[in-house]
Amino acid sequence: MKSLSLFVSLVPVLVLVLVPGLWVRVSAAPGCGPCEPGQCAALPAAGCAAGSLQDSCGCCSVCAAAEGEPCGGRRAAARRCGTGLECVRSDEDKKKKLGVCVCKSNYEVCGSDALTYSNGCALRSASLAAEKQGKEPISIQNKGRCPTAPVIVSPPGEVYNVSGSQVYLSCEAVGVPTPVLTWKKVLGGKKREELLPGDKDNLAIQTRGGPEKHEVTGWVLISPLTEEDEGSYECHAANAKGEASAVGAIRLVRSILDIVKKGNHGNTDKHSDEGRRAVIS
Repeated sequence: MKSLSLFVSLVPVLVLVLVPGLWVRVSAAPGCGPCEPGQCAALPAAGCAAGSLQDSCGCCSVCAAAEGEPCGGRRAAARRCGTGLECVRSDEDKKKKLGVCVCKSNYEVCGSDALTYSNGCALRSASLAAEKQGKEPISIQNKGRCPTAPVIVSPPGEVYNVSGSQVYLSCEAVGVPTPVLTWKKVLGGKKREELLPGDKDNLAIQTRGGPEKHEVTGWVLISPLTEEDEGSYECHAANAKGEASAVGAIRLVRSILDIVKKGNHGNTDKHSDEGRRAVIS
């Protein structure tokens, strides 16, 4: 009798039941009826964003829940997350056994298509979509963003001030790896540019990382301002992928009143306006 009890306890979850003239597979999972593959709904023609898997009854192929989609549930209605995702439940949803699919990795990755993805799950979804279109699958090239040439996101403006005052120009650039910023004064004649700070006692260059990741901010500070300092200044950003530059200007005026007049005419660029307000000392 003990041997019979042990045999019954080891019966697999899926068993075969004899129906007159037909063998039908029946799932012993709660809420699951006979498995009839012919009755399974077809997968979407566009494919599944997070791939496909067997349903909770182990009968039909269904789309896995993608990142941000609901998951969990009870018995046969339970929905599972795709590869690389986990079902995270809040305290409120634990009783209902419901949650949301969240990627197990939370860092950016660079794909073999030279695009940056928010995480490995987003890359996998893009790869599945590419394969559905007959393209090559996308693999992870490296953790972090893909290398990109610098871009000037905040160019230097055009500032006006009187002789003897303190002025500055600022410039922000972004790229991967983080660019190196340098400043040059644009000159006339054969000597077209002068690398700063040079030997000028009244001029200083400052640089710091940020405010965003892979971004760098630099300043040209001049104090006191002289007639020799008037002119155009180039902000130059460079990294292993390329370079970019933008030009600003410092203008000498006779009086504070002239600064106000200049601010009301000509260039209305946002950064230039900020520069004009900032240089009045």
